[in-house]
Amino acid sequence: MRAAATFGTLAGLGSLVLTTVAAPGATARPAAADAGPEARGTALAAARASAAGIGFGACPASEGLTAEVRCGTVEVPLDYADPDGTRIRLTVSRVPATGEASERQGALVYNPGGPGASGMYFPMAARLPEWRRISRAYDLVGYAPRGVGRSAPLSCQDPADFLKAPTPAPTHPSPAYKRERIAQAQAYARGCARTTGPALRHYTSLNNARDLDVLRAALGEERLTFMGASYGTYFGALYATLFPSHVRRMVFDSAVDPDPRRVWYRNNLGQSRAFETRWADFRAWVAKHDAVYELGDTPGAVAHSYEQARARLALEPAGGTVGPGQLHSAFLAAAYYDGSWPRLAHVLSRYLQGDAKPLVERAAPDPASAKEAENGNAVYTAVECNDAPWPEDFAVWDRDNTRLARIAPFETWDNAWMNLPCAYWPAPRQRPLDVGTDRGELPPVLILAAERDAATPYAGARELQRRLKGSVLVTEKDAGTHGIGGGENACVNRYLEEYLVDGGTPVRRASCAPHPEPDPVSLDRRAAEPELPPVV
Repeated sequence: MRAAATFGTLAGLGSLVLTTVAAPGATARPAAADAGPEARGTALAAARASAAGIGFGACPASEGLTAEVRCGTVEVPLDYADPDGTRIRLTVSRVPATGEASERQGALVYNPGGPGASGMYFPMAARLPEWRRISRAYDLVGYAPRGVGRSAPLSCQDPADFLKAPTPAPTHPSPAYKRERIAQAQAYARGCARTTGPALRHYTSLNNARDLDVLRAALGEERLTFMGASYGTYFGALYATLFPSHVRRMVFDSAVDPDPRRVWYRNNLGQSRAFETRWADFRAWVAKHDAVYELGDTPGAVAHSYEQARARLALEPAGGTVGPGQLHSAFLAAAYYDGSWPRLAHVLSRYLQGDAKPLVERAAPDPASAKEAENGNAVYTAVECNDAPWPEDFAVWDRDNTRLARIAPFETWDNAWMNLPCAYWPAPRQRPLDVGTDRGELPPVLILAAERDAATPYAGARELQRRLKGSVLVTEKDAGTHGIGGGENACVNRYLEEYLVDGGTPVRRASCAPHPEPDPVSLDRRAAEPELPPVV
């Protein structure tokens, strides 16, 4: 499952170390960051980037960025073992620090996760009050990783086919439906190989980490200040392992579990289990506000209302395009961000009362976003399939997901279908190695985590802290928003700001009380508010 964070309020504006291709086997830590042809290629590419710099200018209108954001590109090798071979350009965005010269601390580079998400919009955070002090100290820098957007984009199928609707979403699929999805996964994997060719194998987390070091050099930074959310924590941890002496400060927001035994197949199973818990949190909140939404006064009654909608949409898709699959995709947002709860409850309530318009506006595929959505999914698939071994026998997937769906039906099979192309992947897989640094190798780094986060379960933050010796973990207790830095919790934001601006951290661990649950809004008031963008 893709996991990209919106780093709190900016949403309103719009680990593993891998070596050369090998069969599954024992894990090991690299002997040195400067060993091997890829490391030498990274050093050469970084030296070239340092000399060339980045020529920032006006951003293309297609990026949808505000006027103060400037854009440029940085050149990186497609294959770091062959730095003189094919090179690709990554797009970069920046807003300069707004503070006095004495306040400025260089560039803060951000990645929102994915794999497959772009961070080009990040510099617009400079406008937000939660980021004001940070933006005085730092140039805010975003970029599109390899494969994403205009950065040597990947594609695996026709975007119109990717958003084809309506679709089913059975929680306990039949044998016939499983055969259909196997055929689709096989065709998708072939499509990735056909459109990208031999270059496909080079879209990996390890190369994302190497690209980050080249970007550091191109920005003129001797050491990197980086904030990664969700999947961004994963290749950020990989970077910290490979280039600890290049790290100035790093923030890991909503951490992926970097245990090589869990990347990526087992991490996705753990994610599906956690989504069930967060889905239950949403239903409990809706039940608590039954007087507003009339969807049931118990979590079970709310679940019954949702199933009623699923059954009705299976017979008659709303607007001709919103079936059970589109309903599920829209309501998956509830497991990521509790800020979506009032809108989603409103949509469901209206639909069951006979008004399908809010549901169609929220859940119907948007043809204008088809290219971006397909591109993001292609990058996600390529990176995760390339990164590590996956079961190649569908019987393993069937056994594990059938068992899990008995206790966690909400997302289990949809998550499995999203990743199933990895069972039939044509490119070589890489072998996971341990992420980790010894005490004193790395400056203090900051890990942020919500205790009930489903997209990156909390155990991953604790595992990352164990592996990065001397790191500090700040926990938002009894909360489940995915991506908490710069968001609604003032306590979390204080720790983030103190670390990035002043370099201060708690001794080892700290906790914050949860941010308040969202307030329900009456259907009459909610109907008058502007619509949120649909979830694709």
